[in-house]
Amino acid sequence: MRATTRRTKQEIVSEFRCTEILDAARKVFAKKGFADATMDEIAAASGLAKGTLYLYFKSKRDVYLRTLQHGTAELLERVTANMRGVTGVRAKLRANIATRLEYAEDNRDFIKIYLTEFINTTHPASMTKDFRDVQLKLARGLEQVLRDAVEHGEIQQLDVETIAFTIQDMIRSLTTRRVLGASKQDRADDIDILCNFIWKGIGGGD
Repeated sequence: MRATTRRTKQEIVSEFRCTEILDAARKVFAKKGFADATMDEIAAASGLAKGTLYLYFKSKRDVYLRTLQHGTAELLERVTANMRGVTGVRAKLRANIATRLEYAEDNRDFIKIYLTEFINTTHPASMTKDFRDVQLKLARGLEQVLRDAVEHGEIQQLDVETIAFTIQDMIRSLTTRRVLGASKQDRADDIDILCNFIWKGIGGGD
């Protein structure tokens, strides 16, 4: 019988405190950017002394990376769960798009950091491993949905890997437009427009 590892009260409190710091930090980073944000501002936003902040994170860069990791992991978890909750490739595509737009609009502070990481990244190797892994998992999830649809004759034969990454880019582009306020459509309308465009592009039926 496998032994259950119990967390201590100190570990639980530490995890809760880290989450509070990350929530405060992403507001600071979203407002000021990585370069102009300071540990003093992050500490103040967290309601902590700067010395206490360093008990949890070794540097501003460490806080930034953990903020990015925390948000992307949460996004991946929601997208994966919502895609599993529906059947059929079209429904799964819509669930993916809808979840990502909803998350973006409910977590604008984080999404500003998330999108900035793409803008400032000139080469995939410069991404952090955790951030890169989440992007790959999001794309691989779409890829598997497309692969299953091809095998079951729901859509035409296509290069599922290339199409999955293309869809990923299209969703990110729509997310950017909405976060910047460039889209005047209701969210549901934007979801339908993109989902229908993708559906026709991959050879889906009516």
